[in-house]
Amino acid sequence: MHTPHRPRARFRALAAAACATVLGAGLLAGAGTATAAAPAAPQVKAGSKVVGYFTEWGTYDRKYYVKNIETSGSAARLTHINYAFGNVTGGKCAPGDSYAATDRAYTAAESVDGVADTWDQPLRGNFNQLRKLKKKHPGLKVLWSFGGWTWSGGFGEAAKNPAAFAQSCYDLVKNSKWAGVFDGIDIDWEYPNACGNTCDTSGREAFKNVMAALRSKFGSGSLVTAAITADATAGGKIDAANYAGAAGYVDWYNPMTYDYFGAWDATGPTAPHSPLNSYAGIPKANFHTSATIAKLKGLGVPAAKLLLGIGFYGRGWTGVTQAAPGGTATGPAAGTYEQGIDDYKVLKAKCPATGTVGGTAYAKCGSDWWSYDTPATIGTKMAYKDQQGLGGTFFWELSGDTAGGELIRAIH
Repeated sequence: MHTPHRPRARFRALAAAACATVLGAGLLAGAGTATAAAPAAPQVKAGSKVVGYFTEWGTYDRKYYVKNIETSGSAARLTHINYAFGNVTGGKCAPGDSYAATDRAYTAAESVDGVADTWDQPLRGNFNQLRKLKKKHPGLKVLWSFGGWTWSGGFGEAAKNPAAFAQSCYDLVKNSKWAGVFDGIDIDWEYPNACGNTCDTSGREAFKNVMAALRSKFGSGSLVTAAITADATAGGKIDAANYAGAAGYVDWYNPMTYDYFGAWDATGPTAPHSPLNSYAGIPKANFHTSATIAKLKGLGVPAAKLLLGIGFYGRGWTGVTQAAPGGTATGPAAGTYEQGIDDYKVLKAKCPATGTVGGTAYAKCGSDWWSYDTPATIGTKMAYKDQQGLGGTFFWELSGDTAGGELIRAIH
């Protein structure tokens, strides 16, 4: 789940604060074209993609600006940024928070290049800051992500007319007011033909049809990606939609291999939210990263189109008496912005990791129990990514890292 703040949510989108085209439309759609035009943009070598989510609302309470991507050293290590989130409403792509995106005036101190915004410039906000960041890092690509936990309810309507939806997204992403900011679109539908914040009943083929329409409209010169469920259980969310069939239309998938367990199960058992592997006593079979990757590969999704997901945050319980995983609890531990969740940069000091389980870290501090990834466990996951031949790594989200970009350095 992608969410700024998330009880059972990845993306609780803080609404309150708030070839050339032949390849895309022909070859991938089955036109049988034997050759494809050379890609318009240099391609990042398989295995080396590093994709970080930047949250629109993070510029408020968190005061995490595009400039912080630069000063942390993260911009030089990223290949792609996913800007989260745009809304999906009325069957169309729509802006999320227009003030944050295009209107907020940045001071010289807050700005990527040290130049303050003026009252009469045509574009301000995050979009202008992203444009400045791309000027410093010409190889960096930015995608606009739509949906997320809170705003996925609109995809069912969009799926009724995929071509009209794709046209609306193209017109918004490629709007001349922010020309050059976005290199493509990322779809975070939680979840096609299954339940997330709301339940979708659009059918097993709806996701494939939407991705096909987006590829047809955006063509091969733009990126089309999607964040997808990590539920590898039999008859679970991966089985609910035709992810294998849609894979031909996407540049890559971001399987959300985190939030497997958390304090939405208030009494426990305590379990790491992003295990790489199974372990004795795991509360639910096939609720771990390697099961997700194995299932998607088994369905025929190419390994090079799968990125490994890392959470730059931890999940925790309180009222815990047992240090080892599997203990009982009384509810979610206190977090900086929301109960049961906190950033790595906070947990590193507040509750330093003391053990590992399933390839990720955990710690008990007082009566609180937390699990999260550390540079060491990310190293283990990177070895797994390479061994599996995956296309790279993505993470939720940039503001959870330390000021010096400790976790992204471990990825790099």
